[in-house]
Amino acid sequence: MANRKRNIQMKFYVTEDEKRLIDEKMSQLPTRRYGAYLRKMAIDGYIIYTDTADIKAFTKELSAIGRNINQITKRINAGGPAYQADMDEIRERLDEIWQLQRHILSSQR
Repeated sequence: MANRKRNIQMKFYVTEDEKRLIDEKMSQLPTRRYGAYLRKMAIDGYIIYTDTADIKAFTKELSAIGRNINQITKRINAGGPAYQADMDEIRERLDEIWQLQRHILSSQR
């Protein structure tokens, strides 16, 4: 053991599904040793990170508009009046959604 090039052992646990995925990916390569494959992936593999902040903001705005529409619809169905201020707020929210959508699409290019 003292003469080993790699003298630090690392262990980790996986689920059955994770093990199956590792096996599937490993079968696409010529190696059959887990240690060699996992070491290569840990050192040379890459992680794809997707920033979803814009999408979360978009979803938040959609939820806000949905709540406003539901409140207005409930009031109108109960025989209450439709206020111009409500309609203006919905239009403002829609404008925000369109701006966010344009921003998201332009940042994807």
